[in-house]
Amino acid sequence: MCFLNSDVNGRVKVFFAIIVGLVLIAFGYAVVSYVDTYSKSIEPSAFRSFSVSGEGKITAIPDVAQFTFSVITEGGKDIAKLQKENTGKVNLAIDFVKSKGVEAKDIKTLNYNLDPRYQYFSCPRSLIEEVKPCPPPEIIGYKISQTVQVKVRDFIKIGDILSGVVEKGVNDVSQLSFTIDDPTKLQDEAREQAIVKAREKAKLIAKAGDFRVGRLLGIDEGDITPFYKYAPAVAESFDVGGAAPSPTIESGSQEISVNVNLRYEIE
Repeated sequence: MCFLNSDVNGRVKVFFAIIVGLVLIAFGYAVVSYVDTYSKSIEPSAFRSFSVSGEGKITAIPDVAQFTFSVITEGGKDIAKLQKENTGKVNLAIDFVKSKGVEAKDIKTLNYNLDPRYQYFSCPRSLIEEVKPCPPPEIIGYKISQTVQVKVRDFIKIGDILSGVVEKGVNDVSQLSFTIDDPTKLQDEAREQAIVKAREKAKLIAKAGDFRVGRLLGIDEGDITPFYKYAPAVAESFDVGGAAPSPTIESGSQEISVNVNLRYEIE
């Protein structure tokens, strides 16, 4: 009877040992399978990938001309008088710009400055005479300047506006430039073009390298760069002493460039 129980217990122990062994084998296989699957999932982006770049360019005609004008007034210490004179000229210029069809939203004051004007004294020093202190700089008057930015959407009127503001008392016109008011659509077109070029390049590289293009792993976009191609404005004169002829303005074209970088899995 004891031998029978001992034999049964031995068989049970062997059975459990086999079960445990099978469980450990199954668990080990599952771990190995998981590690292998995980390594394959991360391998393309880390070790088996390649990158291509593409550039898209769209050329368009600018639809906005932008420039600034300033009125600079210098005088004595009567600030109120200087302000009245300066403000009067600026208001005349703004009213003229509006009369040419420029809306208020396209006219913006950039800055208004009141600066003192100094007289500096020359104090030569002598080794013989007694050294006397040099008097400090003295305020002899003030200078007022006001700068306004204007956007012109009707290019036919640009020349007349530029010469007209000078006739109204403006004594500084600068920073004439041409741009596209809303470049979003053009940027999207250039971006799409860049991606198409990058995809075609990826196919050519894969064919030459004898492999297949896998899934897209990542995409990066570089800076969107506008390039301007235009003839500079030709202004015959901005003589503040009399009526100035209207300058000839050429807006030219603007090129919008978008660069993308695509990273693909190698299959």
